[in-house]
Amino acid sequence: MIAKQRTVQKKYTLRKFIGDIHLWLGIASGLILFIVCLTGTIYTFKDEITRFLNRGGYHVVPKAGQQLIPVDQLIAQISRETKSRVTAVTIPNNPQEAWTFATQPVKIKKELAKKPRQDRKEGKSGEGKAGGHGRNRGTNYLVNPYTGEIQGTTQHASSQFFLIMMQAHRWLLIEGGVGKMIVGVATLIFLILEISGLVLWAPAKWKQMKKWKMWKPGFTIKTSNWKRFNHDLHNTLGFYSFILLTIMALTGLCWSFEWYRDRVSNVMGAKVFGGRNEKFPGSELKGQNRRSLEIADYIALANAQLSYKGDVRISLPADEAASAVVYKNKTGFFAPAATDKVVIDQYSGELIKVDRFGDKPLNERIVASIKPLHLGDIYGTFSKILYFIGCLIATSLPVTGTIIWINKLKKKSKKTSAKKNPDQPVEFKARVRDMRIEIEE
Repeated sequence: MIAKQRTVQKKYTLRKFIGDIHLWLGIASGLILFIVCLTGTIYTFKDEITRFLNRGGYHVVPKAGQQLIPVDQLIAQISRETKSRVTAVTIPNNPQEAWTFATQPVKIKKELAKKPRQDRKEGKSGEGKAGGHGRNRGTNYLVNPYTGEIQGTTQHASSQFFLIMMQAHRWLLIEGGVGKMIVGVATLIFLILEISGLVLWAPAKWKQMKKWKMWKPGFTIKTSNWKRFNHDLHNTLGFYSFILLTIMALTGLCWSFEWYRDRVSNVMGAKVFGGRNEKFPGSELKGQNRRSLEIADYIALANAQLSYKGDVRISLPADEAASAVVYKNKTGFFAPAATDKVVIDQYSGELIKVDRFGDKPLNERIVASIKPLHLGDIYGTFSKILYFIGCLIATSLPVTGTIIWINKLKKKSKKTSAKKNPDQPVEFKARVRDMRIEIEE
């Protein structure tokens, strides 16, 4: 019986081949995938952790009867105190959160205006460089809208920490685009590991697939011994997180490879990340010595079109020909990551464009959701929790997989030793247990 079992095991089957592919690709990419998944796990709740650690800057406590200072008055005050130009204002729906005023020094603004358009688009900073992000972006001030006090900026120790996490996640802190390529290749390997792992998770034979008892071990985690427990952590948790991890991998490749991003754009019929450099029609009333509307007017016009409560961000006109753009999105535990925007003529208040996310065609909505699908905030805090658990499982897979491999090496070593010393006694129960575990695997 035992001799027959050994003879069957020596046959090299398709399942064995898939197992070898899963093993060696996992070993080759394990360390990189561990780093990418760990940094992704940490980055999931970046905003929440940052706000918690910097409560003094982000949190405000209005006194009884205290009224909000008009936003135009706050803009004039911030510009005067910081000697810079306010380019955007973010007004959160929560009355106990500080408002964010994005500013840019006048000198930098003039320098950017003189730069060729292509240089501004590319940034000339090198996306793969550690110092490429945040350059020429000015300063974001956190302001108490009830007192006008500047409580801080969005630049602090925690924001720098998460910047490093993001850079390690996207290009392993390796400059020049090499790190980004390594992460992209590792992500492609991860997709192969997922598919091969799913094949190995399923029962080995077609006849076995018709019986629930052959599927059941793949849904449970046994704690009879630590080897079995580690195997089930890898096998079962990998199955449960399969869909989320596949979504993360497929969307993540859009940042790693331009060719992949272009293919997705062609297939979906909408440009991936096309909204980054979106241009809006300007005002036809420029040069007529007309006065721009107040910020409160822009907000009122936008709220008339988007009547729900939510966070509002007003992008102020960059010059006398530009338009004002108001962005609005819902907030809450299940809030979708769907931003609506209203483009407004800065002089007349005419609605140049009303862009509701829900009115877009399905393909455009999917493409616009690639970033939230990857970051996990596609459905607010609810989806973030799911993504955090999924990323945590993904981080554990290289570890549990490596332990399984080491255990098999030890087991193989014992078998080799037993063949060399046939007279050495071996416990029958231990041999049967090892055979049962091997068959289940």
